Amino acid sequence: MSRTRTALLAAMALVAGATGTAFAVDPGGVGTAAVPCTVDYKIQNQWSTGFTAAVTVTNNSAAKSSWSLKWSYAGDQKVTSGWNAKLSQSGAAVTAANESYNAQLATGGSVSFGFQGSYSGSNAVPATFTLDGVTCNVDDGGNPGPTDPPDPGGPSNRVDNPYAGAKVYVNPEWSAHAAAEPGGSRVSNQPTGVWLDRIAAINGAGGKMGLRAHLDEALRQKGSGELVVQLVIYNLPGRDCSALASNGELKPDEIGRYKTEYIDPIKAILADSKYSSLRIVTTVEIDSLPNLVTNTGSRPTAVPQCDVMKANGNYVKGVGYALNKLGDVPNVYNYVDAGHHGWIGWDDNFGPSAALFKEAATAEGATVNDVHGFITNTANYSALKENNFTINDNVAGKSVRESKWVDWNRYVDELSFAQGFRNQLVSAGFNSGIGMLIDTSRNGWGGAARPTGPGAQTSVDTYVDGGRYDRRIHPGNWCNQSGAGLGERPKAAPAAGIDAYVWMKPPGESDGSSKAIPNDEGKGFDRMCDPTYEGNPRNNNHMSGALPDAPLSGQWFSAQFRQLMQNAYPPLS
Repeated sequence: MSRTRTALLAAMALVAGATGTAFAVDPGGVGTAAVPCTVDYKIQNQWSTGFTAAVTVTNNSAAKSSWSLKWSYAGDQKVTSGWNAKLSQSGAAVTAANESYNAQLATGGSVSFGFQGSYSGSNAVPATFTLDGVTCNVDDGGNPGPTDPPDPGGPSNRVDNPYAGAKVYVNPEWSAHAAAEPGGSRVSNQPTGVWLDRIAAINGAGGKMGLRAHLDEALRQKGSGELVVQLVIYNLPGRDCSALASNGELKPDEIGRYKTEYIDPIKAILADSKYSSLRIVTTVEIDSLPNLVTNTGSRPTAVPQCDVMKANGNYVKGVGYALNKLGDVPNVYNYVDAGHHGWIGWDDNFGPSAALFKEAATAEGATVNDVHGFITNTANYSALKENNFTINDNVAGKSVRESKWVDWNRYVDELSFAQGFRNQLVSAGFNSGIGMLIDTSRNGWGGAARPTGPGAQTSVDTYVDGGRYDRRIHPGNWCNQSGAGLGERPKAAPAAGIDAYVWMKPPGESDGSSKAIPNDEGKGFDRMCDPTYEGNPRNNNHMSGALPDAPLSGQWFSAQFRQLMQNAYPPLS
């Protein structure tokens, strides 16, 4: 659907056709280096009322410490949102100015940005571009003609379930770690999430692959079929206010850096037409929004850092901005993190969490249409399905809800919670077609400790504790849990309302260090990762249940991975 036209508008004669389309005149074979700048303006996707475009500017003149590109439309096109440049419009005239992180433009250097726009009638490519007042040439490269079909990746053409009929990307870095462990080859071909947990991860940090490298590898793995790439968007300012082990690099007030140095560059890469054939699933900001419900105010679980993030609104703003910008990319599917049943399954958390998610999904220009679904149990250990007791059971005159383990929660496992919370989210205003993902990477709880039937009916506690698969000391324990096992293997459409079981947290990557370890990633030390810690109000002052000798969060933890394989359920063959 691409038609290429070139216009050299500096030091050359311009011949314009009746439609306003410019064609090249190059006497004597003058090359692009003869002009001061070149602009490549490509319409990537176009539908009945809108379009997305990618623009690349190449500077053939003296190096610049800032830049400003201008053009005018012949029709009624309006720029509605953009990334990687500051875009403004007055009438037909559009200005794109540099962001702070891409202000430098060397001689021969290029910079790219993109935007989404609206139009009616025709959507002609602008005839003239100027860089800092100097006219450039333009190679539009992708203006769809009037008979061209709409691009199959357009916003109206997202599939209902991106996992259906698709392979899922296998991260070669995680796969190599897994395969290097004894018996690891049994699972090293499983797909896992790619965590973009700091700005440097976008281009690759510490010798690891950057985002483009992963997407290029995904294209190789894709072949002729469909392929899903799973990305974890995880770098909010003041990140993870209640868990020091996964604190991030951005301070609570650095929402501007989050937007321009983190989300905008990610969007620019994802919007590259090279990757338009991939189905890109984003898991948006783990553990952020539920903190504002459960760990603020006068609650005994409140922490000062979460009060700060609730007051400044930067979690809501950040999530809204991410959904808005990433949702502009037609082949991106946003799934918002929704905690887990042992966090927001209680009545006083359930409804307020859904309402807060709706607030974030309509902040910073986002709409509920930017949310394809939600994910539960990310990087957590809650059992998928407890078969030995239900919320409706009564033992020795007491409801299961009165047991110390359930503690009046309305949900005892992730599957029932995800399905129930999906209904609540729809009631709160999300689209009825949203799907849920459940992270099953570490919730198998198999091995010798797995109960084979209900517990003794001596009391409601012996009944629940004797029959529960989840063998944690307390459901509030989250760090490197002793006794955990790999859960259900990734699978599309496994149950009603569930788009997929996924391994979003790569098994074998640590949740946090067992002791303080100096690092340049902004990651602190959380006592919940210390096996000697006796707890806090968020786990009702129980022991942490964490494994010893753990490295920093995200680093490979061999002992944990071996235990996960040993306790896998379903068992590994």
